[in-house]
Amino acid sequence: MTAYLAPIGLLIISNIFMTFAWYGHLGDMSRPMWLAILIAWGIAFFEYCLAVPANRIGYGVYSAAELKTLQEVITLLIFAGFAVFWLGEKLTLNHLVGFALIAAGAFFIFKGPISVS
Repeated sequence: MTAYLAPIGLLIISNIFMTFAWYGHLGDMSRPMWLAILIAWGIAFFEYCLAVPANRIGYGVYSAAELKTLQEVITLLIFAGFAVFWLGEKLTLNHLVGFALIAAGAFFIFKGPISVS
């Protein structure tokens, strides 16, 4: 069971780090670009320290496509919360419809091959 849950937990934490690395500087644009880049690199290091083990552990129970799909869905959920709570943006119906379509795609990735007979 750990092999199924550990990658998800690690990917959630790693995506929190990566979201702050990529977008956290948008909350304070007063820093010079070079400093924002250095800070982002520093944060991204910790993201990689979590994402690599997540994928190594997860590859035994999930396919590469499933791992990537998990990562993308987790990224969207983390980013949606980040955009609302850190950047003060509002989610619109368009965002929700787009996320639902991505979730539908994730369903088909995890469903497995569709037999055509």
